[in-house]
Amino acid sequence: MEGFCRFPKLGFSLFFCLVVILGVSGAPLHRVPVSHWSPATATWYGSAEGDGSDGKVPRGACGYGSLVDVKPLRARVGAVSPILFKGGEGCGACYKVKCLDKSICSRRAVTVIITDECPGGYCSGGRTHFDLSGAAFGRMAISGDNNQLRNRGEISVIYRRTPCKYPGKNIAFLVKEGSTNYWLSLLIEFEDGDGDVGAMHIRQANSAEWLEMSHVFGASWCINGAGALNGPFSVKLTTLSTGRTLSARDVIPRNWSPKATYTSRLNFFS
Repeated sequence: MEGFCRFPKLGFSLFFCLVVILGVSGAPLHRVPVSHWSPATATWYGSAEGDGSDGKVPRGACGYGSLVDVKPLRARVGAVSPILFKGGEGCGACYKVKCLDKSICSRRAVTVIITDECPGGYCSGGRTHFDLSGAAFGRMAISGDNNQLRNRGEISVIYRRTPCKYPGKNIAFLVKEGSTNYWLSLLIEFEDGDGDVGAMHIRQANSAEWLEMSHVFGASWCINGAGALNGPFSVKLTTLSTGRTLSARDVIPRNWSPKATYTSRLNFFS
């Protein structure tokens, strides 16, 4: 149930929160349905060659942190209006965005990953709008005209969904600082294909039961329970766009540590 989880006040109540981090790989199986080009508008924010949030914590409403500015994302990210943000369930989805003015726009589209929400201004009133990082916006221009395009402000674009691509990467789980046996927080990295998450489940050691988690905000998921968590933990992801499911068995070991990253052996396209 969305927004159900709360931090525990007393006792050993369990708050288990999963913060989902984007995915980006293509392959012949389980493709994201390729949509037709649709009209939208676009602006940019942050510094001209930056990631939009430019180092500001938490670097966007999806909570992806510093991943927005490192390979393979490298600032090719953006915020979207609520119609695409979907209350946070649109986080991690990938889009091709292309500008239309042939006098300054390149023929190529830029691929961006949704890492933030643009709730007001150009993004209000039910509009479909992309507020891109300065780097992503500039890449739509003819070579050498990046700054001239950015100087245009709001421009008309077309967009469509595209599979996210993280070549050579498997889904990984970063255990967040502050996690304990009673409160465990994860960042999910490198989700191929759809990139988004529509449902999340976890299974503890020596259990056959998958426990359903609730969507909290952005790309954050959580579960309430009682008592200590018993690893190793298996995690099951279900994508929002196509309902594809992936289960990473015992991916978080029994002797897990905060701030450690654990990489699975699979991905949606591996």
